[in-house]
Amino acid sequence: MDCIYLLEARYVKDFKIFLKFNTEESGEVDLKDIVNKYKVATPLRDPAVFSNFYLDSWPTLAWECGFDVAPESLYFMVTGKTKIESITA
Repeated sequence: MDCIYLLEARYVKDFKIFLKFNTEESGEVDLKDIVNKYKVATPLRDPAVFSNFYLDSWPTLAWECGFDVAPESLYFMVTGKTKIESITA
């Protein structure tokens, strides 16, 4: 299976982030439910803190508090696809 990763992540508003993947697919994801589900993400319940994410070396969407979300999970949330159909990058 090919590897999926993020090329770009931009804060939109509240708990929404625009993501672009190496498959050339992109879209917005709302992570409010995930942030509220995990204790380690408690600091991110403040949108000002949430908006300070970065792409780590994998590249995975990550925050300084130690919370991250795998690119594969984000890909599914954005596209609804469970499998990567093509990698162009």
